[in-house]
Amino acid sequence: MQANVLTKRRLNSGLFAAAVILLALGAMVLTEFDPAEGLASIPAALLWGITNFYPDAASFEKLPDILPKLAETLLMSIAAAVSGGVFALAFAVAGSKTTGINPFFQAICRAIATVFRNIDVAVWTMILLFSFGQTPITGYFALFFGAFGFLTRAFMETIDEVSSSSVEALRATGAGYLPIVFQSVLPACIAQMISWLLFMIETSIRSATLVGILTGSGIGYAFNLYYKSLNYGAASLVVLTIAAAILLIEALSNYVRRAVI
Repeated sequence: MQANVLTKRRLNSGLFAAAVILLALGAMVLTEFDPAEGLASIPAALLWGITNFYPDAASFEKLPDILPKLAETLLMSIAAAVSGGVFALAFAVAGSKTTGINPFFQAICRAIATVFRNIDVAVWTMILLFSFGQTPITGYFALFFGAFGFLTRAFMETIDEVSSSSVEALRATGAGYLPIVFQSVLPACIAQMISWLLFMIETSIRSATLVGILTGSGIGYAFNLYYKSLNYGAASLVVLTIAAAILLIEALSNYVRRAVI
């Protein structure tokens, strides 16, 4: 019996691998991608990057212009993630199977979270460009919608996993809805929710660069400006400042996680 199960699993794995390979080959044919040509171009690309894409002495004169743009991007990303987390918490409590008021509201909250979570931040940016144009508010709302969708789903799963047993115990004692939420659910979930929020802040900062290129704001706009003007030294300095900021935020996030979890 066990041998038949193992054979079936191997057959399914082989069929799945074959399907992936056929899909990849079909994509190469449709896009006219030549793997050999792509591999052959790697040395030339690396050589160009080494010889052109690095900050020189002149590019550091642009640093006073780059740092305010970086600060704008960081603050916008943090604000979007935190405000998205606040709204996500309300929707997660209403949509959770543990704390949901009724199945109708649970289904609505879960459907809203699914829509917002499955639309990429770049797509939100392009949609919002029609309404707000190339302004920082467009980038803020795009990051806000992305954070809201992801955190709503993450908070729902956290509530369902962490607090189900304690909620059932409080309901058995006759506790009301609000005491259950504020005295049992949130205290049990707050550490994991903070961890998800910190992860979302890191993700928003990474996404904000692309959003800035589309909206003409923040550090993404600075990179796009320098790159299109062939000022590769300043463009590479922008990339290095973004990388340094992301590493710093990640280090701070890890410190906070260790402190609260």
